[in-house]
Parts: sequence; C-alpha cells; structure tokens
Amino acid sequence: VQLQASGGGLVQAGGSLRLSCAASSGDFSNYHMGWFRQAPGKEREFVAALSWSSGSTYYADSVKGRFAISRDNAMHTMYLQMRTLKPEDTAIYYCVVDRDLGDILRGPVADYWGQGTQVTVSS
Repeated sequence: VQLQASGGGLVQAGGSLRLSCAASSGDFSNYHMGWFRQAPGKEREFVAALSWSSGSTYYADSVKGRFAISRDNAMHTMYLQMRTLKPEDTAIYYCVVDRDLGDILRGPVADYWGQGTQVTVSS
C-alpha cells in the first residue's frame, strides 16, 4: 500500500484544515488507519486512529474534541478534520495503515506510512 498525504498548510490559531491521505496503490479497505505527527525537536506522536472492522475511533487527549478521523473506502482515502487549531498543533502529519490496530495505537510502528504533510498554525 502506498499512501499520499495532502492538505497541510499555514492557518491561524482557531482555524481549520482537513488532511487527506489517498492510497495511490493497493486497497486499504481492510486496514486500520491512523495519523501521527512530529513537531520540530520532538518525537513522533499518535494523533488518531480508526478501526476498519468496528468503526471505533481513538484520539490523543491533546486533540480530542477538535480532530475527527474518517475514511471513504470507495475513494481509497482517509481524512483528518482539524478544528480549533492551536500553535502546538504545528507539525508534520503522517497517515498510516496497518492490519493490526495495536500497532497504530502503540505507535509509531505501523506497516505503511505516507510521506507527511506540513501543518503550521500561527498565533
């Protein structure tokens, strides 16, 4: 599975962005999916995950209530809707898929990674 993330950019604090991640090859309809981020000088951290089998969603405490993960199997695309953005959300965001949800939740050890898209939130 090859993943292509897009949708990053520069936004003011309080604004919104929607990240997309498309499978450019392969079909990830039977994969769990998620998002990670890495800020300058910090370790890569878990942001959100979605179980393909149950539809359950999981979020880091820092983004709960502000971010929403979703998928469109027909379009082979996953999304991360980000609202009420804060300067501390500034990071490179990576999409991932894995057949084992635990690999995503324990992160960052997922099998497949997108190339990352930069999100910058100005104060």
